[in-house]
Amino acid sequence: MTAPRRWRRLLGAAVAVSTSLLVVTAPGASAAPGQDVSDNHEMGASIRAHDGVAPAGLAPASVDASVPGIDVSSYQGNVNWASYWSAGKKFAYVKATEGTGYQNAYFSQQYTGSYNVGMIRGAYHYGRPDTSGGAAQADYFVAHGGGWSKDGKTLPGTLDIEWGPNNACYGKTPSQMVAWIKAFSDEYHAKTTRWPVIYTATSWWSQCTGNTGDFSSTNPLWVARYASSAGTLPYNWGFYTFWQYSSSPIDQDQFSADISRLKVLATG
Repeated sequence: MTAPRRWRRLLGAAVAVSTSLLVVTAPGASAAPGQDVSDNHEMGASIRAHDGVAPAGLAPASVDASVPGIDVSSYQGNVNWASYWSAGKKFAYVKATEGTGYQNAYFSQQYTGSYNVGMIRGAYHYGRPDTSGGAAQADYFVAHGGGWSKDGKTLPGTLDIEWGPNNACYGKTPSQMVAWIKAFSDEYHAKTTRWPVIYTATSWWSQCTGNTGDFSSTNPLWVARYASSAGTLPYNWGFYTFWQYSSSPIDQDQFSADISRLKVLATG
């Protein structure tokens, strides 16, 4: 089994509108040679500090037709994929990159290993609008594991956009943030023919885009909410495609429909 999530945010007022996060990087958070592990953040890094923590073992209220999965980063190290497959997990998302300077040192083991046991898998990019433009980060993501192939087992890449480690909204106005996300999305589509999934929390979207920016006709939504329901969704999305409903003991996700629809998403 993988190790539990290794790092925690030290935050005085977790629900403040303007927030700075101090990230503590624990042993095992590995990077490739020459990379700064202090810029390595896992999916949902800031969610529990802002939106609360779900009880351990929480399951969604409605799972009849959904497909369970997980997401991982370097904090999990080498993953025992066979154990998760045996536990019923059918898909996985693996962190590939962050900004334009970080690559997950465990990406190959995690991305290939999940595929080899039978999972449908995809890669995700932790967006850093404070370090470079959206198009540049999409290019970096595609060049380092975030591409897509029509093999029926590769999901479109995901942009993870949430509270920043130094500034909640990365120093951007709502219109600037929407423009950054659009630049990433457009460039990823130009490079892969697929629109990236957007992972976010409704509360972040409201705070940092002003609850604007309509991506509902192009980009699948991956909503993060650690509760028994996904709750209100970000602006103009009528439904979610993925839902991250817990971070214990590892990030727990569900796809909104049955396995046949997940395969459709993978094949485009």
